[in-house]
Amino acid sequence: MCVDSSASIFENVLAAPLGPLERQVHQAVWMRGSATVREVIQDRAIWQRYSTILTTMDRLHRKGLLSRVQEGKAFRYSARCSPEELERLSALRGIRHLLKSEYASLHLSYFVEAVGEHDDKLLDELLALVERQRAELRGKKGERT
Repeated sequence: MCVDSSASIFENVLAAPLGPLERQVHQAVWMRGSATVREVIQDRAIWQRYSTILTTMDRLHRKGLLSRVQEGKAFRYSARCSPEELERLSALRGIRHLLKSEYASLHLSYFVEAVGEHDDKLLDELLALVERQRAELRGKKGERT
C-alpha cells in the first residue's frame, strides 16, 4: 500500500519503468522499514559504491518513492509504497495506456490469447475476476438509483 492513498504522486513516476538498481534499492529500504545509505550497503544485498547508492536513493526520493528525514549528517529514507504496489501501479498504467488506443479490443483479445497460452487455470481466474468486477459495478449502479 502507498502512503499517499490517492497514488497520484506515483502516476508521473511510473511514466518510465524503474531500473533494476532503483528496484533493488527500493526493495532494500522497504524490507528494513527505513534505512540510511550506509545501512543499505552494510546489508550486502546490493554490491555498489556508496556514491551510487546515494545517487539512487536521492533519485527515488525526488521521484516521490522514498521519503527522508535528516539524521545527523545523513538522511534516513523510508519507502512510501510497497514493491507490490509499485508493480500494481506500473501494470495499471500500462494497461490503461493500451485501453486508450483505438485498438483496445484487439489488445484485450491478445491479452486473453496470451493468458490462455500461458495457463488454462489463469484463464479461469480471469473469467472469475471479470465476473466479480461486473457484479461490483452492478452493485454500485444499484446504489446510485
